[in-house]
Amino acid sequence: MARVVVDVMLKPEILDPQGQAVQRALPRLGFEGISDVRQGKRFELEVEGPVDEAALARIHEMAETFLANTVIEDFVVKVEDEK
Repeated sequence: MARVVVDVMLKPEILDPQGQAVQRALPRLGFEGISDVRQGKRFELEVEGPVDEAALARIHEMAETFLANTVIEDFVVKVEDEK
């Protein structure tokens, strides 16, 4: 069994109002020196069996068609932990 992580983020050219709200709040809370904040999503998938090329291709397809809106979001698939 392995854990595969899919991180989904808005593309750089897409406005991120949630990230901007966090960025504006940080100085009021005493956190200085942060020039930009982007908010995203993280999916942790427990995969049965080996994470080979076929499994990664299937997860990539899943991310592209279901987990991310590829018009406005980018995603990265990475194997985090193989057991």
